[in-house]
Amino acid sequence: MKKIGVLLLVVVLSLSMVACGNKEPASTGEDNTEEVTEIKETITVQVEEEWLPHYEKAAERVKEVYPDATIEFIVTGSFDHLDVLDATDVTNKDVADVFAIPADRIYGLAQNEALAAMDAKTMAENVGGFSNYDEGLGGNFNVEGDYLAFPMNIETLIIFANKSNAEAHGIDLSKTIEFTELEAEDMLIPVFDAWYGVAVTNSAEIELLGKDESGNLFSDLTLEFDELPKEKQEVFTALFNYWKAHDEAKTSLWDEDAAWGYMDSAFSTGGSASLRLEGPWSTGSLSNLANEGEDLEILSIDSVTINGRPLAHWKGGWGLAINSRVEENEEKMLLAQKFIEEVVNPEYAVEFFKATGKILENVPISDYEDSDLSETDKTIIKAVIESYENAPARPLFIEWGSVWDTWKNAILSWPNTKPATPEDAYKEVKASFDAMMQNF
Repeated sequence: MKKIGVLLLVVVLSLSMVACGNKEPASTGEDNTEEVTEIKETITVQVEEEWLPHYEKAAERVKEVYPDATIEFIVTGSFDHLDVLDATDVTNKDVADVFAIPADRIYGLAQNEALAAMDAKTMAENVGGFSNYDEGLGGNFNVEGDYLAFPMNIETLIIFANKSNAEAHGIDLSKTIEFTELEAEDMLIPVFDAWYGVAVTNSAEIELLGKDESGNLFSDLTLEFDELPKEKQEVFTALFNYWKAHDEAKTSLWDEDAAWGYMDSAFSTGGSASLRLEGPWSTGSLSNLANEGEDLEILSIDSVTINGRPLAHWKGGWGLAINSRVEENEEKMLLAQKFIEEVVNPEYAVEFFKATGKILENVPISDYEDSDLSETDKTIIKAVIESYENAPARPLFIEWGSVWDTWKNAILSWPNTKPATPEDAYKEVKASFDAMMQNF
């Protein structure tokens, strides 16, 4: 997919800039930089409204080097933009030339030939800070030898605590917290949503859907309960006990629609909940619930264990991708790549976080800690980076998409089927996953 001309032009143009973010082309001793830096093309860029100030400044820095280039913005949500792409195709003018994608969408978009192959290794050298590009998020965007997106941010779930509620309920936030020793409402996890549920299953390395060494799909959840290793049985015992307690208390945690409002109310200062499993993007709303931040504390995800094993989410993340329609235009490809480099330029990592809440993979914690970010933001970044480092890789193959509804339907069936034992509850899960595996 890569074009030799594009790569040659990247090499030539890279000589004109010492690093991403330089305001002036490097001098070569000859007055010949104007010709090699001339780009008169236009690209469109998808951007969420809150991100716009950061993106506009990135565009200004690019235009200082390429003054004849034009960068236009399509202000829309990332998922809304992907919905347009899914419903139409890459030629649609409402689909941008550059756009953000979650890592788990990479294979589906690649299958649909929606993404251009970029010179990510050169981009990584220009941006800097990657200790091993292929072993990080960048490697996840390599599909059959082509790099189809560039790392935008890392993400994983962390623990939010309401200090006032924890003190009232006798929970010591300075020590490791065992989930199975808590009261039902002490910690709220919407486990029916696999995005949160996997933090529990990952603690015992339960594979909801995996691939063996031969590339064959398998799921641990097609085994009989007594065939599961002890630690995996214990997870489902804990989940059953968690559901049973909430069912008896008649809470809304097992109600797909009402659960979120219930959790907000319970986490508020003076409420019944002390702990929540959430992403850093929820900091603002949870801070408001916790006495305008006065009662909020942030912990890494491994601060909570289940049966003695730490909760663990995924190494999640987002990338910046280029529309495949751009691939035939060398100047547009270069402009798109240079713009991406500026969006994730480590020199502006703090500004990037302030605008987007996103954390760069290639920036050390110390850069954030030495900044003017609030102590809350610094704590969040530290918790995310620490949680990310200890997390397993997120499954990115396209078939994993079937797990979401399979898991949700199984877990949400419990209020209707009223299982009497962990084994009975697990049978509902096994039945759903047996059905899912028949589709592959």
